[in-house]
Amino acid sequence: MKIYTFTLAVISCFAFTHAQEMGFEEYNPTSTLVVPEHPVERAKFTFIDVHSHQFRMDSQDLSELIKDMDKLNEGIMVNLSGGSGEDLKAKLKNVNEHYPNRFAIFANVDYSGVGSPNWGEQAAAQLEKDVKNGAKGLKVYKSLGLRNNDVNGNRIPVDDPRLDPIWAKCAELGIPVLIHSADPKSFWDPMDGDNERWLELKTHPRRLRSATDPVPWQQIIDEQHRMFKKHPKTKFINAHMGWYANNLDRLGELMDEIPNMNVGIGAIIAELGRQPRRAREFFIKYQDRILFGKDSWQPEEFPTYFRVLETADEYFPYYKKYHAFWAMYGLDLPDEVLKKVYYKNALNLIPGLDKSLFAD
Repeated sequence: MKIYTFTLAVISCFAFTHAQEMGFEEYNPTSTLVVPEHPVERAKFTFIDVHSHQFRMDSQDLSELIKDMDKLNEGIMVNLSGGSGEDLKAKLKNVNEHYPNRFAIFANVDYSGVGSPNWGEQAAAQLEKDVKNGAKGLKVYKSLGLRNNDVNGNRIPVDDPRLDPIWAKCAELGIPVLIHSADPKSFWDPMDGDNERWLELKTHPRRLRSATDPVPWQQIIDEQHRMFKKHPKTKFINAHMGWYANNLDRLGELMDEIPNMNVGIGAIIAELGRQPRRAREFFIKYQDRILFGKDSWQPEEFPTYFRVLETADEYFPYYKKYHAFWAMYGLDLPDEVLKKVYYKNALNLIPGLDKSLFAD
């Protein structure tokens, strides 16, 4: 009995000491709330993922992707990492030889020559060739506005007039531009107890910026919006809801101001899932301009998106604790809104997709 009591005391002491030493990063309590659960492993309607990245599509076995897509009910994957020229051709060749109706590839522009004579016209001409070869749109990475410099070493603003020929060419060709500018504003804010992304920044310190690194967050966002307004005939898909998913009132104002701006929901489902009533209102009001996208290709994470969009479930976990330590709630979207978000809006914006894959 004495030995047993001593052992329990040692174990209890160890557990208490470990609990005291446990860092905030490890705190991840299991909810005791008992509520109805309706997990969704497969989307209710066949969907188009307008925001995916497959960097090896020139050589990878596409049948493995197709298996995962079929399990999720994904009809078409849009690979935004198409590159340009021969690189793009190689990706298109693999797709066209195996699954020509299941993948769409967007081209990318190389900004390293901005500032050299006739660069804009040459870049637009190359984009036109890429589209003739099979590209369905243009993807603009966040490096524009953050890291891309011109030939003189100066930062290239998102609304730099030297890029105007590219946006004009997209309008002429009738292809959309999916653009990612900046990152969440919290990355620019002080990393203190008031920053709700503190845990993310602590575990991923390279994401932290100063208030002016490389310029203020609002400056990059304003550059993007000015560019949208300057090119009203070009169709834009603002990735990550333009980083305004946590301020849907402001995003609604921007949607009203910029009728050629659509938004994708990639990587911001955690923002929508914590404000289900307001988000539902927003989706219903702007149902013709919201597109489904996931960003990183992690098939096991898609069911959280489906559950937020399709169900009325309460207080269920997000899949990345460091990204969102709060719980999710379902928006319970009407079927017609779901169809538009899942595939109809993408079919309207991206030319040449196989409509026969979808119910109506």
